[in-house]
Amino acid sequence: MYSFRNDYSEGAYPAVLNALTETNEEQTRGYGLDPRCAAAAETIRSLCAAPEADVHFLVGGTQANMLVIHALLRSFEAVIAADTGHVSTHETGAVEVTGHKVCTVPSPDGKLTPALVRQVLDGHDGSEHMVHPKLVYISNTTEVGTVYTRAELSALRDVCRERGLYLFLDGARLGSALTAKGSDLTLSDLADFTDVFTIGGTKNGALFGEAVVISKGCKAADFRAYMKQRGAMLAKGRLLGLQFSALLGDGLYFDLARHANEMAQLLRQGITALGYGFASDSPSNQIFPIFPDAVVKGLAQRYEFEYSGPAGDGLTGIRLVTGWATPREAVDRFLQDLAAL
Repeated sequence: MYSFRNDYSEGAYPAVLNALTETNEEQTRGYGLDPRCAAAAETIRSLCAAPEADVHFLVGGTQANMLVIHALLRSFEAVIAADTGHVSTHETGAVEVTGHKVCTVPSPDGKLTPALVRQVLDGHDGSEHMVHPKLVYISNTTEVGTVYTRAELSALRDVCRERGLYLFLDGARLGSALTAKGSDLTLSDLADFTDVFTIGGTKNGALFGEAVVISKGCKAADFRAYMKQRGAMLAKGRLLGLQFSALLGDGLYFDLARHANEMAQLLRQGITALGYGFASDSPSNQIFPIFPDAVVKGLAQRYEFEYSGPAGDGLTGIRLVTGWATPREAVDRFLQDLAAL
């Protein structure tokens, strides 16, 4: 069986493994205070045109989201997120366990808008009897595969400044978002428009790892202390820096993401040609086709994927995810098998 379940099933891109192997016996300081992490952080600052940004390396996305939110917010402050937001649906209450409520709002395309942010704010009176929404959480790509444009992110930045809110962008699939058709955002835009954003490695060629980028104007005091307290400070921190240097140094990171997107869009085109529809208009490496139940059952005999849920009238939605290692042959075979069902 071939798996379209996620984009982190495989290990790591060969260049990443080579970098780890070639430096295996190198001795450095621990906990991210080594030359490899320093070099990777400097590369990220350069790519983001943000020379004064703070850069920290963590192992996973949930860990990064929890730590950023916990470090920025006071105990009675809360998060605004779309109802499909990762912090609300797929992190087992990791944010809430630190004491911060996630206030969700329905969003059909998975994206937040200034109007939706104001809707949540209007539902809180600012008194001591209610939490105070203080941080807007978005992800790019979203959980339904959609991506933000520069204008959309700029508008969110404006409402956050107007209302005194932090803007935090979860970039677990940032490579896919920035290389998707229709995206006009750059890393420097993210540094300009957000207070904090992450660059995901786990889902784009790294064995593991997320980079947290904190803008110079954002007060995330004692972030490393929060990292240590929450078990997020890797003793062999250089392993994270090495991977990001290997991925970002010559544009490999975006080449891998571009391939993942291309494979997903080939799937999308083939599925469309066979007459099937989709739950969302996703230009990224996640697509959400809707098939008759019998077709889904047949595909499940040969492929792994996640179910999105019933779509009515004997239809079921599924999620197909492609990655840096997805071969064209797997895409072609899936479409051939689909056509035969």
